[in-house]
Amino acid sequence: MKAKDIPLPENWPPLIRRAMLHAISLAHVSIICSWSRAADSVIRNARLTAKLDKVLTELARKENQLRLISARLDRVPAKKRPYYTPVERMDILAHKSACGWNLKQTARAFQTDAATISSWMNRVDDDSLVNMPVPWNKYPSYLRYVTKQLKLLVPRLGKKKIAEYFVRSGLYLSATSVGRYLKSKPTGPPKEPDAAKSAENEKELVIKSKHPNHIWTVDLTTVPTSGGFWTSWIPNSMPQCWPFCWWVAVIVDHFSRKAIGFALFRKQPMSEEVTEALDKAVEKAGKPPKHIISDRGKQFDCENYKNWCSGNDIKPRFGAIGKHGSIAITERFIKTLKYECAKLISVPLNFDDMRYELALFFTWYNEYRPHEYLNGRTPSEVCKNSPVLPCDAIARMSDGLSLSNGPPTKMMVFEKGSDIPEMKLELSFLEGRRHLPIIEFKKSA
Repeated sequence: MKAKDIPLPENWPPLIRRAMLHAISLAHVSIICSWSRAADSVIRNARLTAKLDKVLTELARKENQLRLISARLDRVPAKKRPYYTPVERMDILAHKSACGWNLKQTARAFQTDAATISSWMNRVDDDSLVNMPVPWNKYPSYLRYVTKQLKLLVPRLGKKKIAEYFVRSGLYLSATSVGRYLKSKPTGPPKEPDAAKSAENEKELVIKSKHPNHIWTVDLTTVPTSGGFWTSWIPNSMPQCWPFCWWVAVIVDHFSRKAIGFALFRKQPMSEEVTEALDKAVEKAGKPPKHIISDRGKQFDCENYKNWCSGNDIKPRFGAIGKHGSIAITERFIKTLKYECAKLISVPLNFDDMRYELALFFTWYNEYRPHEYLNGRTPSEVCKNSPVLPCDAIARMSDGLSLSNGPPTKMMVFEKGSDIPEMKLELSFLEGRRHLPIIEFKKSA
């Protein structure tokens, strides 16, 4: 009997498609398990090979994602596609020169026609077609230029974060002006109005942090090691434990927003493990806080945790069940951890490597990342009681106009149309991690 003579089920095509999804999902699980075994191997070459294979796999997924997006754009007629701006055209030509591409390669990469790229090359001196960033010998133009350069060098920075870096250097620029310079719409979800409190006694329960180490917040979160937890079979989810994810306990100081410490676990920790991490945080801080706020997870709403708090003269407080934002400080920090670290790196499967990456992020978060709530200061500056930055006493300045009531301390003021001192933007990265930028403005010698 030949293969073509074997009878096939009636629903063969749908079964094939479903079986393909199951096979791919199963392969995803098996390869994570293989990486995890290699990550803990005593053989150095095995660990490096697994790490390289993981990076190459993630790169292949990104390339496949880009291929699908490009295929969709290819179906749109060239005349109906969005036009590149003159500055973008100059950037494309610069990228072409840096890569050594010909016309066809450049056109294929940027979804345009080779004749279009040729036209840009032939008319590169035409300001209406190809243009450089505006001159920056005047104050407003300089700010526009540096803002665009900063966004280009660190694309994930938002307009508020860019404005905070300007303020730290003594150059005041509002987030609205940054958004206008970048020609982009404001991002991020709209703020929801605070829910009205129903009872007066609930207001009495609210506590406010008055100094560093007064109130801590603690919570647990998962960090997936490869994409997500979904699978194609029931229950459509992989177990939330290593090697599919890490469990991270984070401790944040409410007043200064400083990340006091963290603990890394292979599976969901017990209450004893959490209190052990809190002991280390108290030892590092030098003294325990007066209050600790957490959710009502089984690690916190238990006798062991309450006894630990009582033994350290700490008053435990719990967020409201089912109420979003009841432990908002910790939730916001966890969001920053995931979007500014975990989603930007290849999450290690080795325990020591993951601890090192988290330690670098916590150092960067405390020492180099300015916070809007702290008026542009870093958590470490608040803990050290560093002088208040100019933004605390600032009067608004719009596009090069001088301040009406005189300049605050350390504020650089320029008359409209005047030249400004030469300054340079210094950008470095903590331990070479591109997602941990260290941004400084310095006067040129």
